[in-house]
Amino acid sequence: MKKLGTSEQPEAAPQRALPPGGDGRTRESVARTVLEHGPISAAEVADALGLSPAAVRRHLDTLLAAGQVSTRFAPRRGPRGRGRPAKLYLLTETGRARFEHAYDDLAVAALRFLAESGGEQAVRSFAERRVADMVHRHRAVVTARPDPASRAEALAAALSTQGYAASARQVGPGAQLCQHHCPVAHVAAEFPQLCEVETEAFADLLGTHVQRLATIARGDAVCTTHIPAEGRAIGPSPADLLTTAPTTTKPDGGVLA
Repeated sequence: MKKLGTSEQPEAAPQRALPPGGDGRTRESVARTVLEHGPISAAEVADALGLSPAAVRRHLDTLLAAGQVSTRFAPRRGPRGRGRPAKLYLLTETGRARFEHAYDDLAVAALRFLAESGGEQAVRSFAERRVADMVHRHRAVVTARPDPASRAEALAAALSTQGYAASARQVGPGAQLCQHHCPVAHVAAEFPQLCEVETEAFADLLGTHVQRLATIARGDAVCTTHIPAEGRAIGPSPADLLTTAPTTTKPDGGVLA
């Protein structure tokens, strides 16, 4: 299983416009697969889409030349063997812009005005109001599950309907909620209150404290939230999976030191 948020620096190509062509829909599918599952290898993209690896690499090369994807090599596991490690692809900020909402600049301007006129608490109140709708909409489905891990799966499915391309996976005794896309990442980069309140909402819905390990808004490839096994406290080992400093919250919305 791939380790998210590794410290290797992506290799990005200069930005160029994508050439027109009749296979644009296939390239769009390739880009979306990288968005939802990256970092991912060309072989894995080919398997997911039922295409040949050669065809997928051609589309990835085009996206790389356009500056919409970047590459890095998978970390070696175990004894060093022959050959180079697998090349992994992930979307750049330019590539993510293919899927972003067109109103980011307007949203940033509005929140700047709100911060200037009402202070930081006004921005947080807005973030809480925004997330409250999501919590109300999905609470019944998520809380019907018996434990945090299965609730994470239900929450991932719910978030995916809102454009977050989310997934849940087991990691040791706990689980991780991964959001491969964030429609508000550009806004949250300037107003982290959006991420903070979202993390608190996850703790509320999942019925346990959670640990935010990485966010797209801070430059990570995936927004990743660790969910401990029921009855277990968060230790240092989940954070060792990623390089981003964690944020820990309680179900009542408080922040743990």
